[in-house]
Amino acid sequence: MFQRRLQLQKLIEGSSIFLFGPRQTGKTTLVHMQFSQARYFNLLESDTFRELTARPELIRKSLTKRDRVIVVDEIQRLPTLLNEIQAIIDSRPDARFVLTGSSARTLRRKGTNLLGGRAGVSHLFPLLTSEIGKPLIEKRCEIGSLPRVLLSPKPRQDLRNYVGVYLSEEIRAESLVRNIETFSRFLEVAALSNGALINFTKIGSDAGVPPRTVREHFQILEDTLLGTLLPPYQKTVKRKPISTAKFYLFDVGVANMLMKREQVLPGSREFGEALEHLIFCELSAYLSYTNSSRRLSFWRSQSQLEVDFVIGDDIAIEVKATARVGKSDFKGLRALAEEIPLKRKIVVCLENSRWQEDDGIEIIPANDFLHDLAEGRV
Repeated sequence: MFQRRLQLQKLIEGSSIFLFGPRQTGKTTLVHMQFSQARYFNLLESDTFRELTARPELIRKSLTKRDRVIVVDEIQRLPTLLNEIQAIIDSRPDARFVLTGSSARTLRRKGTNLLGGRAGVSHLFPLLTSEIGKPLIEKRCEIGSLPRVLLSPKPRQDLRNYVGVYLSEEIRAESLVRNIETFSRFLEVAALSNGALINFTKIGSDAGVPPRTVREHFQILEDTLLGTLLPPYQKTVKRKPISTAKFYLFDVGVANMLMKREQVLPGSREFGEALEHLIFCELSAYLSYTNSSRRLSFWRSQSQLEVDFVIGDDIAIEVKATARVGKSDFKGLRALAEEIPLKRKIVVCLENSRWQEDDGIEIIPANDFLHDLAEGRV
């Protein structure tokens, strides 16, 4: 068992919560570990789904005063149940619901109001360094950080099954697209843009779909938490920034499988891209779990100067999968520092030890950086 960073007990002190996250990130395991005495309704169980579909009021009538925490797994399968849940919350201020699901898209699409503000929203991500206990950078740059895959004796087979069965079935089950074959083709093309600027026209041309459909499909990936559009940082004046977003899938291993990467070897271009992706995943999850108001973005000028990640307005991070960084690796950070007052300028790399440039640029080994992030020192 992994010790997850997300502490649901604290989150439900004030209100009920929706817990969203892609499948196999560990939502069900987490709620069982942290709420072992809770009343539990699993909508993936056919008999439970059938009974509550026919008679939603059974969830209300079956509860006792001793049922203070109630878990409903896969709530998106039965959005009408939220009417009963809202009635229970209104009549029992002491009751707390934990409602898990792979996305809120189905709920919103069917007109559900997510309990009208009666419940907060949290997200569960693939495993972090702080949850695993050690970075495992080379391993995670190849197979990713999904709990089941990371522990599997056959991780690539599990990833293949995840991509081939789950992703298609998830989209099909929620009736999100009319043509699942077209979406699958789009997904493979979109994966090739992982970590790159999004060109809707080119992706549409390669996938055989119009740009408008490409935009809709990217929105589906965001709504189902399978991918994220990373916005550009645009507060620089001297060097005009670009306005195009980047795209990252939610897990490095899933991205590698969709891109048909058989191996990701240190020293290769693919490893550099995977390391950048891994740092993105850790930063995104950390900001979410700490409820930070800081926005994660990237910066690129029209003259092609670039910084991989900008946190808020004062922390800039460049990722280099090299054991020896040089002056050329600092160009983007120094250019951005001329535009905005940065508190920290960091190069995450594969050097053996930390050191610092005269102008304050910090060179930090990737293992150390992930450990610092886990300890809240970034």
